Amino acid sequence: MDPFSGLAALPPVPAATTAEAFPLSRALLEAVLADRTSDRFVCELIWPRLGYTPDGSGVWSAGPGAGADWLESFPVEPQFIAERPASVRLTRSIAKEHKQLLKQQLGFAGYTIGELYPRRTRRATAVNWLLAHLAERGEPLAEIGPLPALRDAPADPVAGHPGDLPVG
Repeated sequence: MDPFSGLAALPPVPAATTAEAFPLSRALLEAVLADRTSDRFVCELIWPRLGYTPDGSGVWSAGPGAGADWLESFPVEPQFIAERPASVRLTRSIAKEHKQLLKQQLGFAGYTIGELYPRRTRRATAVNWLLAHLAERGEPLAEIGPLPALRDAPADPVAGHPGDLPVG
């Protein structure tokens, strides 16, 4: 049974075209962990929260709200799923007291041995960072909220969804 089937009544939300951050919810973060969204969508959840803004052509650049360290290291949209340095930087930016939020708030015990692929572990990092972002602001995680059009989990978890960048 698909745990997201009851949420299908919500209208799909298009990809980000503005710097407005997509609303976070438990349902959305669980969909990210289940590999039901594109890698780009995962990045679009993080970029505006880091101070990146889209330029109108689909490219996100570090804006005035981005920290100097992000601006210097990643002046243009860091690919958190496809690129190891971006994922490592994201991991290191999570405060120690927030490192276990994925387990504490979502009950996520990790992937099984057969599910351990860089794309999936980087998705877990992204979700943990998003939970830490909420915690640092004292914001609660909503149970439900808008969802993008959910995809089936990719048949090849190494390659990901059509259009996902190769993982390096």
